[in-house]
Amino acid sequence: LSVTDKCNLRCFYCMPERHTDFMSKSTYLTFQEIDQVMRAFADLGVNRIRLTGGEPLVRKDLSKLVQSLSKIEGIDDLSMSTNALLLADQAQEIYAAGVRRLNVSLDSLKADRFNKITRGACLDRVLDGLEFSRDIGFFPIKINMLVMKGVNDDEVVDMANYCHHNGFALRFIETMPIGASGRDAYRHYLNLDVVKAKLRQHFDLLPSAMPGGGPARYMRINGTDTHFGFITPLSQHFCATCNRVRVSADGTLHLCLGNSHDFALRPHLRQNISHDGLKHLIAEALAQKPFQHDFSSNPDQVERSMALTGG
Repeated sequence: LSVTDKCNLRCFYCMPERHTDFMSKSTYLTFQEIDQVMRAFADLGVNRIRLTGGEPLVRKDLSKLVQSLSKIEGIDDLSMSTNALLLADQAQEIYAAGVRRLNVSLDSLKADRFNKITRGACLDRVLDGLEFSRDIGFFPIKINMLVMKGVNDDEVVDMANYCHHNGFALRFIETMPIGASGRDAYRHYLNLDVVKAKLRQHFDLLPSAMPGGGPARYMRINGTDTHFGFITPLSQHFCATCNRVRVSADGTLHLCLGNSHDFALRPHLRQNISHDGLKHLIAEALAQKPFQHDFSSNPDQVERSMALTGG
């Protein structure tokens, strides 16, 4: 569930450097409309919601939305994806409102490199936010590292050690050709089998699993609770078992990251559609979810940026 397309970072693989084509606030779903949509999804059997953006913490009064979503019958798992820049300021109220799990984007532990990848962010603010959130009680905290050949692939072991020592799970992600920025980053694509081989030189790894409904395949350091996940949309895609859809900030239901299948919910919401009518529309849309993406055969197909879709 994307609550905004705006972000306080401009990571080069996600958002064009001079991007200004943001949605107007009038096109955002209101909190009441979001609640209406999520209640329909819950009645259709969805029990997990992950809040995302852009950067979700830049949406004003986000904790009020979280509090509302946490009261929906059937929703038993609220998580959030964030870049953690604002976590130290908002973690307490977000946790109190009902979010319990965090996915945090962190692609480098080198301050200068992190600043370059994000086009201006301060690494220390992110690390402070992570530690503060851990101490509050968020669990699990999953670090998402987009592994890019020639950019940060030399840090995979350092990132693994950092997460091991701080009690975080770590997921490695392959680059995807989504939008102009994504296609530029795709030049740095690295098959995660290379990462697994590197990790095995330093850790005794066993097959494992973690709670949640995501696509990561996990391994665990023998004798510990430290998990490493591998999200491989290209080298070993998981399309046949994909159980996710995305609702963008303007109410567009995206059925696949790698295709253009979508459905606009906002016009129906603003014509006062009934609860049952909304459920019927969503069910019809879900039936159009494609079997798999076309990244390999048609990498130029998806023009929207990741920030627009919801990270």
